[in-house]
Amino acid sequence: MAEINLDTRLVGDIQGHFFIPDYQRGYRWGISEVETRLNDIDEYGRKSGKSATDNYCLQPIVVRNLGDKFELIDGQQRLTTLYLIYVYMHKVSNGFMSEPRFSLSYETRSESVEFLNNPNETTKEDNIDFFFIYNAYQTIEKWFQTKDKLQSTLTNINKYFDECVKVIWYEVPDSDNSIDLFTRLNIGKIPLTSSELVKALFLKAENENAIRQEELSLEWDNMEKELHDDEFWGFLTNSDADSYPTRIDLVLDLISHKHPNDKETYRTFFYFDTEYRNGKRLEDIWDEIQHNFLTLKEWFSDHEFYHKIGYLIASESKSLVDILNDYADKSKTDFRYYLNQCLKESINFKKSWTEMDYEHDYADIKKLLLLFNIESVRQIDDGKRRFPFGRHKKENWSLEHIHAQHSQGLQTNEKIKEWLKAHIKSLQTIGDKDGLIAEIHTLIKSIEDNPKTAKVKEQFEPLQEKIVNILSPKDSDTEYIHLLPNMALLSSGQNSAVSNYTFDAKRNLILEKDKNGEYIPFCTKMAFLKYYSAQDTNLHFWSKNDRDAYAKEMKQVLKNYISDQNHENE
Repeated sequence: MAEINLDTRLVGDIQGHFFIPDYQRGYRWGISEVETRLNDIDEYGRKSGKSATDNYCLQPIVVRNLGDKFELIDGQQRLTTLYLIYVYMHKVSNGFMSEPRFSLSYETRSESVEFLNNPNETTKEDNIDFFFIYNAYQTIEKWFQTKDKLQSTLTNINKYFDECVKVIWYEVPDSDNSIDLFTRLNIGKIPLTSSELVKALFLKAENENAIRQEELSLEWDNMEKELHDDEFWGFLTNSDADSYPTRIDLVLDLISHKHPNDKETYRTFFYFDTEYRNGKRLEDIWDEIQHNFLTLKEWFSDHEFYHKIGYLIASESKSLVDILNDYADKSKTDFRYYLNQCLKESINFKKSWTEMDYEHDYADIKKLLLLFNIESVRQIDDGKRRFPFGRHKKENWSLEHIHAQHSQGLQTNEKIKEWLKAHIKSLQTIGDKDGLIAEIHTLIKSIEDNPKTAKVKEQFEPLQEKIVNILSPKDSDTEYIHLLPNMALLSSGQNSAVSNYTFDAKRNLILEKDKNGEYIPFCTKMAFLKYYSAQDTNLHFWSKNDRDAYAKEMKQVLKNYISDQNHENE
């Protein structure tokens, strides 16, 4: 296996001559890219120094060592910008600050060397490269001049280059084709992601023998393959897989304690590189990665851990990295107690369940119903059924009124027609004594004959009121409509399709969707099938008895996690 030279270098330590071959286009960074780089260097530089991993690491510089110079395969834009910053600082400090310790030249433009050292307006129009180089230099000049203390800023940036701003130095073997590698990197097929760099760190020829390299590469690929199980992935994270360059990045980020909002692309690689430089053997680092991965697999396989950890992550009550950190040095008994406490805390709301309503407690009700669904599946006696986190996370979930008594959202004739059609079957089932089905057909025909001009709202509203009255329970007022016992989870798409329907029409449509293979959460389906209700319940209405039975089942399933406050008035 060819040797890989992988390193991190302070910008101030970059030396040598870099040759930019003709297969690359020239310098093209604009104002935003240059300003972003300067702002990042300044921001990270000011807060560095707490630990080695506080250093700011630029994206990789990919080179091939040609003996007397380096072929710059990737990183031209970054390295040219750094060069121009050095040129400006040297010039404005009257030579007090050193010139860059490296140089750049273009195969197609030999005069670029001179222009890089003296960007000027006179010759900026000579070619497109000069134009962009000159504009970048002007951006650098304006950025420094906006600072209150120019000399102090110059000193600081120069210091940051020498002490805390690094590049990832990736030196490819002679056997790699430069043009192919450049093409792959720049069209995004195999970018140098943090995980690719970590893998290269392990495969450095001077640290591992060839047989161990092959073993490690196979273990790495198997780990990546297992993480492509959508159910495993859905259990571990709420993030879409596309948000990670490779799935093993998730495991590596856990170990490096990288937070999802961390903007530093190569934070994880920098962590492992620092660990290695601080004396930790690569073999021990790899063992740590494997140990954590096997822990995740164990949790995935354990029926109780799978559901409880999966809920904490899905509900955003705990992050996977927090759970993994808290797991350290705990026995399984202690860890189970810890998970139960986390579940209890997650639904320890400020008010009792009887007071929670759709308008004021939407997020809390949603979290409570998620736990109700997950725990209901977990507690099934056979222990074989599992809540489908992978499938669940492919949808956006919202609260659905099990029985609705309003027509909000029915703003178009087409929506009104759908609502009317959905309620014909319910009226047929319970008996249409008032001839409402005939009225429905008449109104539907009017809409279909004049789809754009028919004014049906004044005809629809009194008809809808009659239908809702017939299909609504007669044992209560409407105060229950926005309370917890009238709430269930549905995907946003399913919810928008049935949100204005009465219980029976909604039930028919949900069962049809379930029959067609759409995912309906377990407890939502159980509620609409009336499995929580008494045997003599009327299937066509969501009555007070049904709501009470539904709430009672929630209390039973979640009894181990209900705080004293939630018990009040229950």
